[in-house]
Amino acid sequence: MAVSEKLTRDGWILFAIRCSRMFAYGLLSIVLVLYLIEVGLAEWEVGVLLSLTLAGDTAISLWLTTTADRLGRRRTLIAGAILMMLAGIAFVSTGNYLLLVIAATIGVISPSGNEIGPFLSIEQASLSQIVSGERRTDVFAWYNLVGSFSTAAGALTGGLIAQASLHYGLTGAAAYRPVLLAYSGIGLAMIAGFALLSPAIESQVEDRPLPTKKSVFGLNESKWIVFKLALLFALDAFGGGFVIQSIIAYWFHIRYQLDPAMLGTIFLFANLLAGVSALAAGWLARRIGLINTMVFTHLPSNILLILVPLMPNVYWAIGILLVRFSISQMDVPTRQAYTMAIVRPDERSAAAGVTGVARSMGASISPMLATILVGSGSWMSVPFFLAGGLKIVYDLLLYRAFSSRTNDQ
Repeated sequence: MAVSEKLTRDGWILFAIRCSRMFAYGLLSIVLVLYLIEVGLAEWEVGVLLSLTLAGDTAISLWLTTTADRLGRRRTLIAGAILMMLAGIAFVSTGNYLLLVIAATIGVISPSGNEIGPFLSIEQASLSQIVSGERRTDVFAWYNLVGSFSTAAGALTGGLIAQASLHYGLTGAAAYRPVLLAYSGIGLAMIAGFALLSPAIESQVEDRPLPTKKSVFGLNESKWIVFKLALLFALDAFGGGFVIQSIIAYWFHIRYQLDPAMLGTIFLFANLLAGVSALAAGWLARRIGLINTMVFTHLPSNILLILVPLMPNVYWAIGILLVRFSISQMDVPTRQAYTMAIVRPDERSAAAGVTGVARSMGASISPMLATILVGSGSWMSVPFFLAGGLKIVYDLLLYRAFSSRTNDQ
């Protein structure tokens, strides 16, 4: 079924904003580490900054997502977009490390090319509010497809802008500032887009439970299963934090001296392949179940991740990376649909927020370690091994804990 058969006006607005936001994240991810190095930060300082970016996102997202159904989803999304815009302005305006740390901690900056901030959790809950349960996985698959394509376009554009800036005489950090300005501009556009959403995306009054002392982070009877999922997702994200897009781009730049334009091209195709893989998830989940789809596609992608630095040359390394991306995202829409399926409608923002925050917490430390390792010469490939190994452990634990629920849709 085409996605147009499933979406209301609010759905189309959410999809359009998702495209804009993921374009911005892809735009920034290619040049962020390169920019911070040019500003004068040491590699360990960049690592700390990336980790604080994710740690700050954890605290802010936890507060925003677990209160969104009470404060209003539209208001919360607008607040997140304001933080995104202000973070971009701060990064382009100063090279002072302390100010950058503050902006990274309280703002919304994506170093990975992936979702960050409160947006994903609240948008999932909003889409679940306006889409029937049997169509949810397909809608989330398309939601991830357009996001991956937009990230791909952003990655290519970010590399081309940086390369063009160098061509026109901008040097050092100045060559990357146009990308940061574009990032802030997209944040401003998102504020206007979220303001157009209707009350239909909000949690309905009749869905809300009466206040109870058992409520934790906005969760009631589903809290323990959500917490179990959150712990597993945190482990997966901790592994993934070693190979966020900015760090992979930096690894290719250091090891093979690839320029920003080439890096942008690589991640264009990587994210296109990731988007197509996400689209296949709905079809596969209907046949083998959500949990099986999550595990059986994730395991081989992590084995491929370990193989990337073992390849004999840059062409093989890029090829294995692209094959890995072609199956790596099939677990994403199934994970999102599974989380939405196991909780009450009035708990969806909170459930998505808690699991999303757990992922942010898991990913908040590993980028700092990975940046140090990549810059250390002989240890530069270790992040790939750590990421692949930890994510394989996650797959096995997830299957053991939830394989009896593989038919949950």
